[in-house]
Amino acid sequence: MKNNIHNYVLILAGGKGRRLWPVSRDNMPKQFLDFFSTGKTQLQQTWERALKITTPEHIYVSTNAQYEDLAREQLPDAVSENVLVEPIFRNTAPSVAWATYRIFNKDIDGCLLVMPSDHAVMDVERFSSSMEEALDFVSCRDILLTVGVQPTRPEPGYGYVQLGDPEPPESTKFFKVKSFTEKPEREFAKMFMESGEFLWNTGLFCANVKFFRQSLMNVFPRVFRNMDGNSDFYATEKERNYIDENFAKLPNLSVEKGILDKTSDNFVMKADFGWADLGTWHSIYEMNCNSDDGNVSVASKVLFDESSGNIVKLPKDHVAVIGNLDGYIVAETGNVLLICKKEDSSALIKKYRNEIGMEFGEEFV
Repeated sequence: MKNNIHNYVLILAGGKGRRLWPVSRDNMPKQFLDFFSTGKTQLQQTWERALKITTPEHIYVSTNAQYEDLAREQLPDAVSENVLVEPIFRNTAPSVAWATYRIFNKDIDGCLLVMPSDHAVMDVERFSSSMEEALDFVSCRDILLTVGVQPTRPEPGYGYVQLGDPEPPESTKFFKVKSFTEKPEREFAKMFMESGEFLWNTGLFCANVKFFRQSLMNVFPRVFRNMDGNSDFYATEKERNYIDENFAKLPNLSVEKGILDKTSDNFVMKADFGWADLGTWHSIYEMNCNSDDGNVSVASKVLFDESSGNIVKLPKDHVAVIGNLDGYIVAETGNVLLICKKEDSSALIKKYRNEIGMEFGEEFV
């Protein structure tokens, strides 16, 4: 771990993970699951990656009040006051705002890396080295830096970053951002990949906290006015009450929409550490598909016969026989079994999940 006393990490762990239903449920979303039976949940693996970059005292975890007990139970080494418990569900910009103001008050020279808790990283050492480089890059620049990786397929479920001029001019790693495109149609994703000018947006962001603070003040000026410059306000019950009372006033806004779309000071770092977003069944399939028949069994006992292109996730004590089936998701957890086409499954799963909830009740979602 690099000994940089100004490096901080915010782990985002408040999402519901609905695109991985029925394995990910409202009361136990994907970040709290040991999805691949490794002995550690996605949140715990993210915490371990953060420890490669900084110390526990400099790691913040943002989660919803519904998941506070899960987060604290799974991260016993987390500093108690660094677990930021949000009273309602909001997007990433409010989460980053809360952490930014907490850090700014204690370390005006701090640099913050925002890490989602549902990513897979194959080369952890290369990841930590890359993140240290990224934090060093923003420490002396008032910019927002996103981390991008080379696309391996025309994935419509990811965001894309178009590379601009290198910074500095001889760099092969850091570039000015020319454009962002969030979840394009498949034909555009194919064009982006083939052009060689675009990277996948990993959702990893960093900036120095002075830049984050100013950018977020522009987004949330009214709500955070009372917090700005009030030295006795932070890490106290007063702050907690203020957030509880005012969090609902914060727009349901992502970092991309809140900052990236509102500033020209955007840069991207081209990285290569083996990355995948575990947000959808299709992304998990692509990450694990290395068999001749194209079938993926996620920690499950499965016999495939005359079948290809499927992904199967079952309880440990279940066995499945998949015969003459091509391109499907077969997933079962508790009281729900899902069987549906893998292609464009995110939209289908959203539809099925909503219909099941309305027809049979919330205990199935």
